[in-house]
Amino acid sequence: MEIKPESIPWQSLYKIMIGSIVPRPIGWVSSVDENGIPNLAPYSFFNAVCPNPPHVLFCPNIRSTDNHPKDTLNNVRATGEFVINIVTEPLAKAMNLSAQELPAHINEFEVAGLTMIPSQMVKPPRVKESPIHYECNVVQIVDLSDSPGGGSVVIGRVVHVHVDDSVLIGDDKIDLAKLQPIGRLAGTSYTRVTDLFDLVRPPSQIK
Repeated sequence: MEIKPESIPWQSLYKIMIGSIVPRPIGWVSSVDENGIPNLAPYSFFNAVCPNPPHVLFCPNIRSTDNHPKDTLNNVRATGEFVINIVTEPLAKAMNLSAQELPAHINEFEVAGLTMIPSQMVKPPRVKESPIHYECNVVQIVDLSDSPGGGSVVIGRVVHVHVDDSVLIGDDKIDLAKLQPIGRLAGTSYTRVTDLFDLVRPPSQIK
């Protein structure tokens, strides 16, 4: 099959993308609106950008139910802050509960039975039950489309990191067996990080 994106419904292209761009890490984004009302939502269009200085990005899409931006995008646009909470397998059900579309005044922390704890450098709270948090300041929002299926790229500079000692090896390595991260696949499917193999990268040929 050869596909020109404009020749098929965006919903079909979406299925092809999320079925082949896998597994995707999940950025569990906590934010607050201008009145301090908290929001928590998972985004699998999420990744790291660079470590020096440290940046991450996530991509909230336009809601297909009402063609409006998601609350998270409205919040980070208004306040310039967010927190990435890392999703682990024990938190999968809570994460899924926080993914449901709810009115903006509803607190997803409460819906999912999670504990809010203060951040150090930003206003949005963290998920206490998550072992790793990245507190971020928004540096850029790139709006790609405001049509159904469209979205934005939110780039944040990491200003503080919390790592629970229980998932650390030494000072700077994460124990995946103890972290138990999960990744997003297509449909209702997720994956565990349990079947690992190693490849040593060939040495640089640049002098």
